[in-house]
Amino acid sequence: MSEAVLTVEGLGVRIAGRQVLDGVDFAIAPGEFTGLIGSNGAGKTTLFRAILGLQRPTSGRVLLGGRPRSRRGAGIGYVPQKFLLDPDLPLRGRDLVALGFDAGRLGPSTRLRRRRAAVEEALAAVDAEAFADTRVGRLSGGEQQRILIAHALISRPRLLLADEPLANLDLRSAQEVVSLLARVCREQGVAVLISAHEINPLLPVMDRIVYLAHGRAASGTSEEVIRADVLSRLYGHHVDVIDVHGRVLIVAGAGDDADLAGCEETVEHTEVIQ
Repeated sequence: MSEAVLTVEGLGVRIAGRQVLDGVDFAIAPGEFTGLIGSNGAGKTTLFRAILGLQRPTSGRVLLGGRPRSRRGAGIGYVPQKFLLDPDLPLRGRDLVALGFDAGRLGPSTRLRRRRAAVEEALAAVDAEAFADTRVGRLSGGEQQRILIAHALISRPRLLLADEPLANLDLRSAQEVVSLLARVCREQGVAVLISAHEINPLLPVMDRIVYLAHGRAASGTSEEVIRADVLSRLYGHHVDVIDVHGRVLIVAGAGDDADLAGCEETVEHTEVIQ
C-alpha cells in the first residue's frame, strides 16, 4: 500500500523482559475503517503508544504517509480509553473540543475567528451541538465520546486512533459511536483505527481487521482473518469460528488455556467468545 496513511512493519516491543508485540505488520489506506481486536493484555494499547511515538519499538518501524514520524503524534487524532472529569468542573463540551485546536498555525488577527469556526465544524461533524454547552462531567458516556472524537478531529488528522471507545457504553450508544466513526471515515477521508474487545459491533462498517493475540497479529479483511485456520495459528491451538445469525462466535475447548478476545460466557466443555 504505497499510499498508506499508516504502515507498521515488523513491529516488536519488549517491556520489562516481556515481548508485548512481536513482528506486527499491517497498513491502513486513506478513508479506511480498521478494527484492532484483542483481549486485555494482547498489546492493543502498546501498539497505539508505538504509533503515537510514546513507546520506542525494539524492532521494526512505524511509517506515517510512507515516512518515519517527524514528531510525536503528528497528523494523528487520538481518543483515549479513559476520561474522567468531576461533574462540577466548569468545562463545557465546546471548551474541551477547543483545547485540541492548534492555534499556533494561525495568525493573531484570525486566530479567534478561525478557532471558533473550527470548534463549530468539529461539533457538527459528531452531532454534538445540542449538548456542547453542558459541562463535560455531566454528559452521558455516549455524549462524552462524541466530544472526545470532536476534540481529536479538530486538528484535521489523517489518522484517527480510538482506544476502546465502546467500553462501558450501552448497546445503543456503542452502535451510535461506531456509526459516527464510520461516517467520519467516509465523509472526511480519515483513516480510523479503533480498538475493541469484540468484533461484532464493528462488522457492518469495518474494511479491515488487525487481530492481536499473544503479541502477534493477523491482518486483512474480516473474511480473510476471522477463520478457524488463521486464528488457530495465531493462538497456537485449535479454535472454531461459528456464524450464528450474523454474529461471530469464536469457540475454544474449555481445557485450552486461551486468552481470547471478547469472552462473554462459559458453558460446559466450551468457552464461547464474541
